[in-house]
Amino acid sequence: MDMDISISILLLLLLLQTPLSSSQTFDNVLRQGSSLSVEKSSDQLISANGVYSAGFFAVGENAFSFAVWFTKSSPPTAAWMANRDMPVNGKASKISLLRSGDLSFTDAGGIQIWNSETFSASPVQLVLSDTGNLDLLTVENKPRSLWQSFKSPTDTLLPNQPFIRGAQLVSYRSRGNYSSGFYKLFFDTDNVLRLLYSGPEISTIYWPDPIILVFDLGRTTYNNNLTAAFNDSGYFKSSDNYNFITSDFGIGPRRRLTLDFDGNLRMYSLKEDATGEWDVSWQLEAQPCKIHGLCGPNSLCSYVPESSTVCFCLPGFKVKNSTDWSYGCELESKLSCNHTEVVFQELPHVDFYGYDMPIGYNYTFTECKNKCLESCDCQGFMFRYEERGVYDCYSKYALLNGYRSPNFRGIMYVKVPKSGNFSNNGISQRMTTIGCPPQVSIELNRMYKKPKENESLRFLVWFATGVGCIEVTCIFLVWCFLYRNNSREPDATTLGYILAATGFKRFSYNELKKATLGFSKEIGRGAGGIVYKGTLSDGRIAAIKRLNEANQGKSAIGNLKFDNGELTAQGRLVEWVKEKMNKAATRDSWVEEILDPSLECEYDTKKLEVLVRVASQCLEEDRDARPTMREVVEMLLHNNSQDFPDA
Repeated sequence: MDMDISISILLLLLLLQTPLSSSQTFDNVLRQGSSLSVEKSSDQLISANGVYSAGFFAVGENAFSFAVWFTKSSPPTAAWMANRDMPVNGKASKISLLRSGDLSFTDAGGIQIWNSETFSASPVQLVLSDTGNLDLLTVENKPRSLWQSFKSPTDTLLPNQPFIRGAQLVSYRSRGNYSSGFYKLFFDTDNVLRLLYSGPEISTIYWPDPIILVFDLGRTTYNNNLTAAFNDSGYFKSSDNYNFITSDFGIGPRRRLTLDFDGNLRMYSLKEDATGEWDVSWQLEAQPCKIHGLCGPNSLCSYVPESSTVCFCLPGFKVKNSTDWSYGCELESKLSCNHTEVVFQELPHVDFYGYDMPIGYNYTFTECKNKCLESCDCQGFMFRYEERGVYDCYSKYALLNGYRSPNFRGIMYVKVPKSGNFSNNGISQRMTTIGCPPQVSIELNRMYKKPKENESLRFLVWFATGVGCIEVTCIFLVWCFLYRNNSREPDATTLGYILAATGFKRFSYNELKKATLGFSKEIGRGAGGIVYKGTLSDGRIAAIKRLNEANQGKSAIGNLKFDNGELTAQGRLVEWVKEKMNKAATRDSWVEEILDPSLECEYDTKKLEVLVRVASQCLEEDRDARPTMREVVEMLLHNNSQDFPDA
């Protein structure tokens, strides 16, 4: 009893020490074979210094991405994200460090959304370092990095994170929308660090200014080590000679360099106090309206001190999507190619950068206007007085990158339908602040499908099931048939066939009981059955052998033996026959003693003797003493009793 209690206690302790599932609270390490679950907010990795956390980051309603974020910022600010363009469901999604060494991210349907594409025969572990780098390392004497988040940044660089050839910073889509946006920071083919606007329709470089040579800006294309980074003090340096320092230069605050959704590159410093807010300590472009694609086609960008950057549609145009200004504006009515059905709307201090048709130098206003009217592709023209004392004509086939500035000396003329009623007051009525779009929930079309079934395996399963059902049915029917035949008494015709073929008649147990008197005394047992002593109705004594005791009360076969009305059988029937054979003086005498008188000598004594001797040997108690079937056949082929040994 004490031993059983000790074993139970030991098993209980082992159970308590064993994790109930692969999802659990971790420190800064995710070990091989473990996983982080979206359903448990405690499933996180936290750096040793407590600055960074890694796990499932909410990017919407019931939408999550695997990310690294600043633990103390408010609201939480992501520094890196794995699946920004394909968030997962808040149920059953998980990220697992597989036995193969691959870091795998699966959604609610079990579909792999993202993975590190790594393999290792050695044990591995995922570590969140104090620098914010998520590093997949081999567990060896000299750990080797298989993958790290620092080499695949999203929109943010952290201190001492190298930005190299092939890497990109890609902005978010908009405030609150973490999917990939239209702005990219990268090293171009001329080894210069550049900013690119890659919108739905066009793609343009907007920093450094394409019309200025990079050497005039102090940059260089002669560098092979394409690297950019900033240190803990806030000093940024690039291999193309571009560098800057932050306004709060020095060791202290936590910093991040982020390419924002408006295309501006900014350095932020974290207030590690109760607020957890960020301060802008540096930004690339002081005039944000010079950033391309900010307000979309057919719209203007303007900077209003009390409202920050704003976008508005041109007169005669309407906004396409009020929640996303990158779609710009569209005409309220169709524009005709007939110059008699269009007019030009004057917009002072407005310019649309790029997309010029052949520039007309030293043009008059009438010449510039007629040039635009002659082409259906012309959307308007900008007429500007130049310092050399003449006017130049800039016809536009697309109205993109528009901005309004009091310092701009040109005048823009936009082609609009003549039937419209336009005024400059219409511009301010369509003004919308860039930084504060309406809060609108956008449902993501994500379908979670089960993995495709193996049709061949499915067919085999159904086939095997069908065969099994048929076999069970056949077994049941055969059993019912046999049971019915065994339980049913044979009819008179069947009994007649049995009697004619064998010479034996089948009696039921009740028939034997009625035919005998005093059927109660057992006189012997053997392999063939039990012998009872009974008295027939004519007064003769008989030995009745019941072959199947298990069928008592149902049916039995009786063998009746006579000896002048007196029962001479003692013990088992076989022994009784052998005793008759041994004591008889002649063959005829013992044969006559064991036969039924009703046969009336209609038999061959010699053949009967052979048959009885073979039967007696086949009924030997010792199995090895019994003859084989071949020996039985050989004995039956001999008619001379002298060929058989005495029993």
